[in-house]
Amino acid sequence: MNRYHCCATCVHFVADRKDGKMSYYCKRLGYETKTHYQFKCWTPKEKIRRLMKKDEGKGT
Repeated sequence: MNRYHCCATCVHFVADRKDGKMSYYCKRLGYETKTHYQFKCWTPKEKIRRLMKKDEGKGT
């Protein structure tokens, strides 16, 4: 895994405020999650892909 891999950086991650409380869920899997969770089905957002590519160039 890499340092960017977590639910909050996935294209399927949704944050929603209901009754003043934040809830997080995966729209692909259809269940509640947390921002720091990690699953193998992770698909990084475009911004994260760019950061990962930039890091590759630095040798990190």
